[in-house]
Amino acid sequence: MQRLPVITAFGGFNPAGRSSFHRGYRRLVLDKLGAAERADTLSDLAALMGLRKGEDAGGPLDPALEQQVLNGTLVRELEKRFYDYRKCHFHQSAELSSGDGFTFEMSARQLPEPLPADWRVESLGDGRVRVRCDGLSVMLDSYREIPVASAGQLPTGFEPGDEYNSRFHPRGLQLAILGASDAVRSLGIDWQTVAAAAGPDRISVYASSAMSQLDPYGNGGLLQSRLRGNRVSSKQLALGLTSMPADFVNAYVLGSVGTTGAVAGACATYLYNLRAAVEDIRSGRARVAVVGAAEAPLVPEVVDGYATMGALANLDGLRKVFSGEIDFRRASRPFGENCGFTLGEGSQWAILMDDALALELGAPIHGAVANVFVNADGTKKSISAPGPGNYLTVARALSETRAIVGDESLRRRSFVQAHGSSTPQNRVTESAIFDRLAATFGIESWPVCAVKAYLGHTVGAASGDQLITSLGMFERGILPGVTTVDRIADDVHHEHLDIALQHTEREPESLDVAFLNSKGFGGNNATASVLAPHLVRRMLAKRHGEKALTGHSRRNEEVSARAAAYDQRASRGDLDAIYRFGEGLVDESAIEMSAEQVTLPGISPVTLSGENPFDDMV
Repeated sequence: MQRLPVITAFGGFNPAGRSSFHRGYRRLVLDKLGAAERADTLSDLAALMGLRKGEDAGGPLDPALEQQVLNGTLVRELEKRFYDYRKCHFHQSAELSSGDGFTFEMSARQLPEPLPADWRVESLGDGRVRVRCDGLSVMLDSYREIPVASAGQLPTGFEPGDEYNSRFHPRGLQLAILGASDAVRSLGIDWQTVAAAAGPDRISVYASSAMSQLDPYGNGGLLQSRLRGNRVSSKQLALGLTSMPADFVNAYVLGSVGTTGAVAGACATYLYNLRAAVEDIRSGRARVAVVGAAEAPLVPEVVDGYATMGALANLDGLRKVFSGEIDFRRASRPFGENCGFTLGEGSQWAILMDDALALELGAPIHGAVANVFVNADGTKKSISAPGPGNYLTVARALSETRAIVGDESLRRRSFVQAHGSSTPQNRVTESAIFDRLAATFGIESWPVCAVKAYLGHTVGAASGDQLITSLGMFERGILPGVTTVDRIADDVHHEHLDIALQHTEREPESLDVAFLNSKGFGGNNATASVLAPHLVRRMLAKRHGEKALTGHSRRNEEVSARAAAYDQRASRGDLDAIYRFGEGLVDESAIEMSAEQVTLPGISPVTLSGENPFDDMV
């Protein structure tokens, strides 16, 4: 009997705002919400953006403020808080020459080592020198346009580093702290209670970034330091590692001594980490698994790299798509006429528990992850081109899910969250996979969603966006349409697909299963199957009995009240970020050990297994 990985909490931040309590999801489907729910969603965003705080937060916004919130969320023209794409700084190399040579003065401390052969140096005293030379090789400050002007940015005015003591932290790690903290707070159960119930060695944390931390406080600064005439800091290399989102959350949010890991797989990174977590819980190696990713790729070097590959929607391409004036808010265009994807930033986290522990603690039940399937592409001509591996991941997910929920549920009550990267190649290849497999499994009109239309491509965190949005669909029943395009492109395969261009409303209990699909550079393909909460409750009742669910409901009342209190605080601008730097350090000299167990001060004992896993062989 395998344990079911139940989703008990989720949180994070992306261009739609805060993820917990379906806040970000509601921004996507805002025009389908009732007046009160719409006002509450916009009010929450206004507080996050620093437009209203404390007691002033709450209640409807005036029209001007409402428009400011709408304009400052989702995909939009790149803001100058990142860099000015119209005149981005770079160094122009130049060779200067003069028939009479050059004479100039400078600080003696700035003399290069060794001196160029034609330099003649004269001391002027007071640390100054005069230099005479025949020519100069120089780097001149210059500016040029980066022809990529749209991005999925965090809401305007929201800076994650302002929410805690984030000194010298790269932006991606700031997002990791805030996102994981949001998930933990939304759980409504004190983390020490969770750790005590699960056991310190039965908690897993799997998280990473795909691109690493590439701003000046991470690998970006590390690699630029010598060329900029600066010194490498003691933090840049360590904080630049792709494993740092998991490391930061273990150290500063959870204080966990359990299993940890950081799996990177390009755009499929989140699902790769989710797969590790699901395997831990299904096998019983862990009772709790925290899964996340954080990505902050909006730096000129990353944009230059993707743009040079021809992967991004640039200004010329968008002018052709729009036949003139560009609508930056519609730059990300899955399955429509498009010209490249749009980068985004974000961090998404989920807390999974095994079914028995979720019931025992009265934890929220938002759904369950049945499985995650991963396959490579085999032999490739181009490392960035799609391949056949995604046929395998989707087919395997459909087959196992049909065995769990039945043929009728798969055909009538499932939907797919497409990778939907908004490139001409993706719209053809991914739609062909979905269309052919829908026909194979008897699905006549398979709903296809593509949330990158609103959020852009958050790279390592992208499937986290898919997961959290799917939980919103289960709760609210509104499937976001691909509203950034006017029609499906002619080369898209959709005989058996329903790629809606407007939001679709369904009864929440008519949605049983979400499939999350990811196609990453290098042949990193993954597909996850996620079960709706009403289905999960029926499964729990069958395994544990109705009495167990009644007890869970009773315990969940207090849990839900604590979680709602956090939501209320956060909606007034108090994110209550968890950052326990230097708190609760373990005195290693006080660790008690025996051949049977290890006890860390203040932490439940960890039992050492004495069983031989290969007793049939030795």
